[in-house]
Amino acid sequence: MDDNRKIYVIGHKNPDTDSICSAIAYADFKRKTAQGNFIAKRAGQINEETQYVLNRFQASAPGYLSSVYTQVRDVEIRKTQGVEESISLKKAWGLMKESGIVTLPVTSKVNQLEGLITIGDIATSYMEVYDSRILSTARTQYKNILETLDGTMVEGNPHAYFIKGKVVIAATSPDLMEDYVEDDDLVILGNRYESQLCAIEMNAACLIVCEGAKVSQTIRKLARERSCQVISTPHDTYTVARLINQSMPIKHFMTRENLITFTTDDLIDNIKDIMARKRHREFPVVDKRGIYIGMISRRNLLNMNRKQLILVDHNEKSQAVDGIESAEILEIIDHHRLGTIETITPVFFRNQPLGCTATIISQMYRERNIEIPVRIAGLLCAAIISDTLMFRSPTCTVEDRAAAEHLAGIAGIDDLPTFAHDMFRAGSNLNSKSPEEIFYQDFKKFNVSDVSFGVGQINSMEQSELEEIKGKLIPYMEKAFREHDVTMMFFMLTNIIDERTELICYGGSSRELAAEAFSLSGDTDSMMLEGVVSRKKQLIPAFVTVLQQ
Repeated sequence: MDDNRKIYVIGHKNPDTDSICSAIAYADFKRKTAQGNFIAKRAGQINEETQYVLNRFQASAPGYLSSVYTQVRDVEIRKTQGVEESISLKKAWGLMKESGIVTLPVTSKVNQLEGLITIGDIATSYMEVYDSRILSTARTQYKNILETLDGTMVEGNPHAYFIKGKVVIAATSPDLMEDYVEDDDLVILGNRYESQLCAIEMNAACLIVCEGAKVSQTIRKLARERSCQVISTPHDTYTVARLINQSMPIKHFMTRENLITFTTDDLIDNIKDIMARKRHREFPVVDKRGIYIGMISRRNLLNMNRKQLILVDHNEKSQAVDGIESAEILEIIDHHRLGTIETITPVFFRNQPLGCTATIISQMYRERNIEIPVRIAGLLCAAIISDTLMFRSPTCTVEDRAAAEHLAGIAGIDDLPTFAHDMFRAGSNLNSKSPEEIFYQDFKKFNVSDVSFGVGQINSMEQSELEEIKGKLIPYMEKAFREHDVTMMFFMLTNIIDERTELICYGGSSRELAAEAFSLSGDTDSMMLEGVVSRKKQLIPAFVTVLQQ
C-alpha cells in the first residue's frame, strides 16, 4: 500500500457521536497498525452533542468530505512543461519529439495557460502556407531564425524582429534582383559579393548568407549603416529555404480561443463525455485561477486512482457519502444490519451485534495490545453512552457497558451518569435551531422490499423540549418528504428518562405501517411507543418485518 495515498475513515451522513468518534479512533488505530495515510473525515455537520464531546476531550472535528467521486486529481496528470509563445516551430517540434507527446501547452511567465500548439498545427504551417510574407506577418524574432538555421549573427541584433517584407532567394544575377527584391525583404543568397551589395542597397531588412560563406568587412560596414541584419548559416540555399518557416513563433499558429480545459476538482464521470466528443489527444488541467498544472488524455483514465475509504458505523448506500459507488472500499466496521453497500473486491468487514461501533473499535485496540490514548478513550466512551442512551437502549450489551466503564477509567471520567447527563443536555439544546437543523441532526434513509423511507430521531431528557420540537417539525415534514423522494417519512421524539418515543408519521401508508408494526391505532399523526428508544434495534426491525410480509 502506498504510504502517501490518502485513505479516508468516514461515518454516515448526518453523523452522530458514534459516527464521528469512531472515525477519529479508527484512523488512529490504523495509523498504529498498518501502512497508509489514514485520515478521519465526516459526511455531514457536527451536532451539538458531538461538539460537546470533542470540546470535552480537546479533539478536532474531522474535515468535511462532500463526495468521493473520482476527480481529475485522482488521475495521473502528465507534468508537461509549458513553453513560451515566442519559441520557434522547430523548437516546439523538437520538444514534442523528445517527450513523445503531440500537444504542447503555451504558458505565460506566471504559468497562466495561454494556448496550445499541436503537431497538427505545425503540419499546417508547412502544408497550407504559401504566403511569402508569412515570416514577417508572424513577427519572427531573429534569434529564432538563428536557432533554426544554426546560424551566426554577423551584423545586427538577434532580439530584433522581422516585421515587414517577404522572403526571397537571390538565385539570379544582381541585375535581375531589382525586379523582385523590395524594401524590408529577407534575402537568402550565397557568397557573391555583388548580390550581397545589391540586396543591401535595395534596403533589404536581412541577408542570410548560405554555406558559411565569408562576409567581407565592406558588406558588414554597409549593412551596419543601413540597419540590415546579416546572418551566416552553414546550410545550403535549398535547406535554408526549407527550414526558414520553422523559425516562426508558435504564437502565430497556436490555439487561443475555446480551449477545453479541466480543473483538478472536475469529476471523471463529467469529463468522459467531453473527451469522447472531442478528437483531441490531450487536454490541459488548470487550477481555479487558470494556472497550468499538466495534461491528461483518455488513456490516463484507464489507470485512475479511486478514492479509498474505510466505512464506520454504516453499510447502507443511502447513508453513505455521495459518490460511494465510485470509491474503493477497503474496510467496513459496523454494528447495524447488513445493508446495500456493494464492493468491487473482497474487503475486511467486521460487523458485531453490539450497541455501538466504538465498542468494536475498543475491542480491536485490546486485541492488538495497543494502549488507547486518553483522548481516544474519552471519545469512544462518549460514543457508547450516546448510542446506548447510557445503557438504557435495548441495543446495549454487556460488552458495551464493560467497554464504556473501562474507557471511562482511561479517560478520567469519574462519574459516568453526570457525564452522560451533560452530554445529552448539550445535544438536546435545540431551542435556537431551525426545523431543518433539528430534522437532519440524526436522519437516515432505508430501503426495504422496494419501499424507501426516512427516519429521523432526537433524544431529550425533557418532555417539554420534545413538545416544542414537535411543534417545529410537523410543518417541516412535508418539505423533507418531497426533497428525499421517499415513500414514507418518520421522526422519533425519544424521551431518554421515560424510555419512550413519540413517532411522527408522514406520507403514504406511514401511519398504517407504524400501527401494524406496534399494534397501535392508526388514526393520529403521531403515536406513542412505550419502551421504544432505539431506531436500529426496535423501530427498523419492526418495520422490516411488516414490509417483508
